[in-house]
Amino acid sequence: MRRRWTAAAAGAAAALALAGCGAPAGTDGNLTDDWPAPAAPQAFVPASGVCHTVVQEVGYLTAYNPVDCAASHQAETVHVGTLTGAAAERTTPPPAGSAGMRAARAECDTKVNEVVGGDWRSGRLGLSVVLPSPRAWGGGARWFRCDLSERTSLDEAHAKARTGSLKGALAGAAPLAHRCFNPKVSDDDVREMVPVACTSKHHAEFVGVWRAPDTSYEAFSRDSLKVHRACRGLVAKYAKVPNNSDLQYRAGTIFYHPFEREWRNGNRGVQCFLWVSDRNLTRSMKGAGTKGLPVT
Repeated sequence: MRRRWTAAAAGAAAALALAGCGAPAGTDGNLTDDWPAPAAPQAFVPASGVCHTVVQEVGYLTAYNPVDCAASHQAETVHVGTLTGAAAERTTPPPAGSAGMRAARAECDTKVNEVVGGDWRSGRLGLSVVLPSPRAWGGGARWFRCDLSERTSLDEAHAKARTGSLKGALAGAAPLAHRCFNPKVSDDDVREMVPVACTSKHHAEFVGVWRAPDTSYEAFSRDSLKVHRACRGLVAKYAKVPNNSDLQYRAGTIFYHPFEREWRNGNRGVQCFLWVSDRNLTRSMKGAGTKGLPVT
């Protein structure tokens, strides 16, 4: 039945074509010269301000299924940038440690900090730079995503499922901000930093992020004393005590540094904590002065 209908329609069209001996008024008989040229195909670019159910490192188009940030998710795209210059001229996406990856990371750092209201390393947050797949890159894609996640804890880098945007996550009395901790120490190594309220008994407090110099990861790892000195400088500024030779007798320091891969990609942020092991603290040491952190 369908075939008969199709054939009849085709026959009717042919009859109409034969019946029209001349071109209709206002036409020249050329079927192509007045048609606009088709638009050039546009490469896919992901959206900013959307969320994703899982954390990604490669932005495969087949896996792109953003959700509303009010729904449960693990990552939020807070910025989408474009690679330029030598990085964009590559035949493959920039690898870890490359100048292109570091440039993308630096832009993500800046944009993410603007969105959350502070250095993202000041809280339980993780930053992922997501690049196009090799196939998409070959098709002209040069975007990169700056995806932000809530982490389960200071010691666990796993993304935590959440609802709601992370915009302003570190502004004001932010629940995700690092504050006071009780370190679990074994064999002179900090095994875990357990978060507690600053009004309860504790021995450590987050004081800020120190940006380490642009050296190799090996050189950084060999000079932990330099890192402790830099963190002591942040302790002095945070607690409002003199940054002099007595400072080491007021408080010790604990620091968390980026993993090697993060370091190669340009993350130089070191998280610094003041540490008082010989007595309990029951308040924040921010602005405490020499009375709050006496020489002992």
